[in-house]
Amino acid sequence: MPETRHYEPGFEGGGRTWATLATLLQTAKMNNVDPLDWLSQTLTRIAKGWPVSEIEALMPWNFKPHAMG
Repeated sequence: MPETRHYEPGFEGGGRTWATLATLLQTAKMNNVDPLDWLSQTLTRIAKGWPVSEIEALMPWNFKPHAMG
């Protein structure tokens, strides 16, 4: 079985991972953004090689639905 414990809250770092994700999803909601749409678009962009220098554009408050690029 692959090592996935770092994502589990009971293991070192896992709690921080979940806290970060929960914070980002809540931030999306607070900005009237669908969290699933935002997360899907963001992960797709990262997987396609989104430049680190432009990471701010991926934040929930900058989300533009259907604006893949």
